[in-house]
Amino acid sequence: MSVAPANRGLVALFKRGWNEIPEIIGSSFMGLIGIGMTGYGLYIYYAKDGDNRRYKDRYTVYRHDDPRVEKIKD
Repeated sequence: MSVAPANRGLVALFKRGWNEIPEIIGSSFMGLIGIGMTGYGLYIYYAKDGDNRRYKDRYTVYRHDDPRVEKIKD
């Protein structure tokens, strides 16, 4: 399997790495996808008020004018 010589640069480094160590390049790509999906999942979690737990281990008292009361009441 011969590879055409590539110019210097990031694309050439990727091509050379893919031909020499495809396991490392492929797993690095999958790792980057996983980090991206984790970031997106955390964004959705906090955007939908994921920390709003109706039944907690500790008792918490809220005042009637606290804005978090509306999220709890549903």
